Amino acid sequence: MESQNSVVSSKLGRAAKLVGTGAKIGGNYLKFYAKKAVTGSEDKETLHNDNAHDIYESLSNLKGSALKVAQMLSMDKNILPRAYSEKFTMSQYAAPPMSSALVMKTFKSVTGKYPNEIFDNFDGKSIAAASIGQVHKASKGDKQYAVKIQYPGVADSIQSDLKLVKPVANAMFGLSEKEMKKYFEEVEEKLLEETDYELELRRGTEIANSCDSLPNIYFPKYYPEFSNNKVITMDFIDGLHLKEYLLINPSQVEKNQVAQAIWDFYEFQLHELKSIHADPHPGNFLFNENGRVGVIDFGCIKEVPDDFYLNYFPLLIPEIQEETEIIDQLLQNIEIIFEGDSQEVKDELTEAFLRMTKLLSRPFMESEFHFTQEFLDEIYHVGEEIYKIPEVKKPTQPRGSKHALYVNRTYFGIYSMMADLNATINNGEMVWRERLKNSWMTV
Repeated sequence: MESQNSVVSSKLGRAAKLVGTGAKIGGNYLKFYAKKAVTGSEDKETLHNDNAHDIYESLSNLKGSALKVAQMLSMDKNILPRAYSEKFTMSQYAAPPMSSALVMKTFKSVTGKYPNEIFDNFDGKSIAAASIGQVHKASKGDKQYAVKIQYPGVADSIQSDLKLVKPVANAMFGLSEKEMKKYFEEVEEKLLEETDYELELRRGTEIANSCDSLPNIYFPKYYPEFSNNKVITMDFIDGLHLKEYLLINPSQVEKNQVAQAIWDFYEFQLHELKSIHADPHPGNFLFNENGRVGVIDFGCIKEVPDDFYLNYFPLLIPEIQEETEIIDQLLQNIEIIFEGDSQEVKDELTEAFLRMTKLLSRPFMESEFHFTQEFLDEIYHVGEEIYKIPEVKKPTQPRGSKHALYVNRTYFGIYSMMADLNATINNGEMVWRERLKNSWMTV
């Protein structure tokens, strides 16, 4: 993969890059319509491939929040044509890296020293490159490290990048200005947190310490003495990304084991820590042939407020789903319906939300659940049907708590990985269900 000798960091330069990409996309449409006029062929696959290539090339060169948006979209496989989602998946761990010369310059600018002044050996060629930074292998004595270096200018460009992305979001999802303001504030907050490597180091250490008793899952140790807010150093840990892992044809028993490790990790985080690793794409997990999973990159952590937790997760409990008055109160508390809504709108939204919730809660209904691609397809199909509802497609006011944005994204990412593994998971006792049920059913 070709490396970059510079990263565009100025607002004007980044805007110009996106405008240029828009011009390329316009050219692709002209070619599509010209070919259609001459041959009568509607080869939309070629159009999508050309557009996906041009958009990804632009975003990957810009890095930062622009590329992060592509990464987030790649996880929502029902939103975009396959050509886009497959291309954008590369942003999870295989974006074009900075060149060795730019790496050395960037490292020196944020640490005051070149890498070889700190480490005995430092490989200038990255082993992974994503949206916010790229990772290099280093060693000192008999220790091997993974050193993540943030791309220059990423933190400073977040606000301006999101302003540029807003028209795209509006065109793709039909979001109103109020909705965009509500959700983009949440996205901006999380992206700013991701550029603070000192925060990531602290959170990564805390979660690793809290989850160290969970079976078949492990974490790198972090090294504050070799880290700052733009460089983070941790243990180098071996493992394969999900796509590579599946290519070695592990047995279903082994796939179930790694899936169970991930499932237990997230259930523990959510229901015990009220804080979750909210970036569950395959680039952040390293799978081992011994049935263990390494978890990396704690830049995106969603702390789940108690009031949201206590009003959102009871909706996954079958007994509560049958209680009309409780459901009505819960949906008001998480801003799906409002007192001023007409009864028709309330009924329509309640029915739609419950339909989707019952589907999404299916993995928690039984002691065991088998994830399949067909289950994911069903979720996407129901989602498309619900999106046709007028008050969903063009809401009269923003609906849904902003806290649901990263929680839902997290579970869609987990479900997707579980389906790729064709995994059967065991739910254990699910103590949280009884706890939440009792808090509402005894009211």
